[in-house]
Formats: sequence, C-alpha cells, structure tokens
Amino acid sequence: MTFSRILSAAMLTVVFTATAQAAEVGMREISVAAPERGRDLQVFVWYPAEAGGEAIVLGDNKAFKGVPAFKNAPLLKGRFPLVVLSHGSGGRVQGMAWLATELAKAGFIVAGPNHPGTTSGDSTPADTPKLWERTKDLSAVIDAMTADQTWGNVVDGDRIGVLGFSLGGAAAMEIAGARASLDAYAHYCDEYRKWDCVWYAGGIGYRDDAVVHVDKLDLRKVDKARFEQSNLDRRIKAAVLVDPGLALAFDAASLKAIAIPMDFINLGSADTIPLGVVADKLAAIAPRGTYANVEGAIHFSFLQECKPGGAELLKETGEVDPICADGGSRSRADLHTELVGLIRDDLQRSLQGPM
Repeated sequence: MTFSRILSAAMLTVVFTATAQAAEVGMREISVAAPERGRDLQVFVWYPAEAGGEAIVLGDNKAFKGVPAFKNAPLLKGRFPLVVLSHGSGGRVQGMAWLATELAKAGFIVAGPNHPGTTSGDSTPADTPKLWERTKDLSAVIDAMTADQTWGNVVDGDRIGVLGFSLGGAAAMEIAGARASLDAYAHYCDEYRKWDCVWYAGGIGYRDDAVVHVDKLDLRKVDKARFEQSNLDRRIKAAVLVDPGLALAFDAASLKAIAIPMDFINLGSADTIPLGVVADKLAAIAPRGTYANVEGAIHFSFLQECKPGGAELLKETGEVDPICADGGSRSRADLHTELVGLIRDDLQRSLQGPM
C-alpha cells in the first residue's frame, strides 16, 4: 500500500492558470453526499470536454509536476463509460490526474473521491482496514454520477468500471465482488512485519495535516463481520487493479464467482514486487482475470512525477517513503506511458467494446 503520510493537502492540490493550451479534458471538483461518513466526499471528475473553461494545471508545486486540464469546461455531447477511481492509502486522487486525463482523452469519464481516514493528511492505522467505507464511497460516487441531471445525461450507466491502486486496488476488488479474510490478513502481518504492516504498529497518524499519536492496531479487533462482508456493487462491469493491497487475504471462492473482467497489474518484476500486492495468483483464480507487470517500476511509480529536487524537499518535510524513486532503469514518465497504455486498453476492451 502507499503509506505516504506527510504530504499535505496543499501540496497536492495547488492549481494555477496554465500558460499553454491543454488537450480538451475537462475537470470539475464536486461534493458527493456520503451519509455513512457524516460528511460529503470531495470528488474530482475528468471528462471529454468541448472548448472552454479555465485552463489550469492541477497539482503543480515545488515537489510534483502538475497536469493540465480545463476547469469547468462544457461537457462533450454524447454518452461515455464511467470509471470510478480509488487512490492508495495516504494519497489523494489528484495525484492520479496523470492517468485520469489520459483516460478522459480516450473517451471515459473518470471520477474519484478522496477517502476520509486514508487520505494525505487525514489517515490513521485504525481507518486503514475499513474497506467497506471505501467501497461505500465509490458506490456513492456512482449514485451521484448516474442520478445527477448534468452527469446522468453523459454517463452510460451500463458501462461502469473501477480502477484502484494499492489500498484502492483492494477496494476495487471488493466492490467487484471479492471478499477478504480478517484472519488471513492478520496472519500475513504477523509474519511479514514490514512495509504496509509497519503502519499498524502504531505511533503516529494524521488529522488535519498534523501528526497525531495513536496506539498499535490489533487487526484481530477490527470488526470481522464488516471486514468480511460482501461489498459488491453490480453496476461495476470491469475492474483494473494496480498493486492491489491485501493480496494474500482474498478468498478464492469469492474470486471464482466474479464474472466481470478483472485486469491485474503489478509494478516491478517477480523479485521486486512486495509480497502484500503480488497479483498473478489472483488473476489466475478470477474467471476473466488477466495479468501484466511493468518492468523497471516500483510501487511508488504509480504516483505523479516528481520535479528535480522533489525527493529532497519531501524528505525535509518528514516523508520517509521513497516517493520519487523508481526502479532505476526507466523514467517515471516512461513508466506512466506504459501504464496508460495497459489501463486504457483494458478499459476500452471491457467498457467500450460490445457488451
């Protein structure tokens, strides 16, 4: 999972007027009602657009390169598949703009919420295993995008997919019908006491972009019934899972029952992919599963491109994860190009072809 915790909301949401015209990709920030959360969700939507709107660059700051789009541009006439997007733990959906804009260019509407409790500056160990909250968020986004008069006229409600990275990949698996075992997940963390499981050892969390002290989380005290419940949303017709978290905890029988395409992507080679996200066996179990891996990548290669000096700046702010590192042999821009091609092809095959 992506456990980058220090990155502030401001660092990931800076927007300024672009000096050069971007491709005709519209972007809107909307609020979506989430009754179970007790507050609205902040949701970003990228979409095929007509000329107009304010030319912006989303997410540009001293550490990261931003991505151009046209804020509040008129929607292109037509009906388009919807892809709901789930970011990694400790990340923000704005950091996936590099991918969302390319999917919008390819004819998709992409909508992703910032998940409360597992978003940059608002993240704790206790909130992290609550995948049922994330899937509810995604379903709420689908509700809003299909029922709202504006979006409902352009979203094809019969062609809805989900795309998730890391913890977002686990949520995407669950909304597609997969179910996880709490005992299996706890056993994994008992045996594999590093990487994602270190987060549960406690010490720190984040609220309102500030560090808070938290106790160690005993995974076996997580609400077992809710952790293992079905979070299936039958409106989902395809899923793309990139380095999905909880990979060793998913129930094989639930995967075998999933009839929709399940396209798994790992970042790296067989000897470098972290155990907690290895997905080739998951793809082999799913009846319509496919598997690909991106050589020369690491888990953090899915994040937005860093600027020169970005790594040093993040380290100065307290970031401990190698956010700006990649495998060493390929640039992040090159890796992103391959990832865009893989993901776009998967979604086009599943959602834009005959159904």
